[in-house]
Formats: sequence, structure tokens, C-alpha cells
Amino acid sequence: MAEEEYEIAGLHEKLLEEEAEKGQLAQKIALLTAILATIGAVFSYQSGAKQNEALFLKNQSILKQSEAADAWGYYQAKSTKAHLDQLALVLVTDPAQKAQFQADLQKQETQKLEQQKKAEALQEESRRLSEESERVLRPHERMALAMTLIQIAVAMASITVLTQRRWLLAVSLLSALGGIGLAASSWF
Repeated sequence: MAEEEYEIAGLHEKLLEEEAEKGQLAQKIALLTAILATIGAVFSYQSGAKQNEALFLKNQSILKQSEAADAWGYYQAKSTKAHLDQLALVLVTDPAQKAQFQADLQKQETQKLEQQKKAEALQEESRRLSEESERVLRPHERMALAMTLIQIAVAMASITVLTQRRWLLAVSLLSALGGIGLAASSWF
């Protein structure tokens, strides 16, 4: 009669199999963590770039607002000079002086209107740059939140390896997908 061989797994062999499975899980999670860290680095760079662009635009807006304030100051000086010329026209009786003050008054009025247009244009440019800065900053906020979700995913993956609770890996993956989705939405 042929002898049949049965393999009886001992406790030692069972423990070796479990350790091999844990090692495979740890390797997979290590790979996932490396991928998430790379994605997070890209998100962090993009977020920083958007923030820098927004700050540059905001600084340009402030510069234009300062130039507009200077232009309005010059406008006020021209307005004051024009009022003095009007007063001089009333007080001066010499026709030659009156003609000189009249010409100066016309010059002041012309320059005043030019300054007003310049100041208004600078204010409009400042407003436009400020709005552009706010528009550029919106993706930064989403990218920062996406980066936070990626960091949570990495942390959850690490906890999965330490605790051997596989359900935490699902939480990690959901967090990672949420972060990637949020980052993708910032580009559209």
C-alpha cells in the first residue's frame, strides 16, 4: 500500500508565513509612502509657487496704490495752484499780469485733468492687480489642504505597518485620493 504523505504545518511554519505576509505589507506600504511623499513634494512646490506669485502681485498692487496716492497729491497741488491763480486774477489789475495768471490758470487746469486721469488709471491698475493676486491665491489654499491630506495618508500608512490593522490602509488611501482630487481641482 502506498503511503500518503501529509504535511502538517507546525506553529513555527505558521509564524514564518505570517512574518512573510507582514514583510510584504510593509514593503507595499513603504512604496506607497514613497509615492505619496513624492506627490506631496510636488503639491508643496506648486502651493509655494502660487503663494509667491500672489505675494508678488499684491506687492505690485500696493506699489501702484502708492503711485496713485502720489499722483493724487500732485493733483491737489495743481488744484491749489489753480485756486491761487484764480485769486490772483481777481486781485491783480495790470492786464499783462492778468494775462500771465490766466495762461497759468489754463496750464494748471490742463495738468490737473491729466493728473486726475493718471491717478485714476493707477488706482484701477492697483485694484486689478489685487484681484489677480486673490485669484492666484485660491489654488494655493487648495494645494495646502491637499498637502495636509497627503500627510495624513502617509501617517495612516505608517500606523498601518505598526499596528497591522489593514483597515487603516483604506483610510490612508481615501485620504490620499482626497488630496490628489483636491489638488487636481485647483488646476481647473
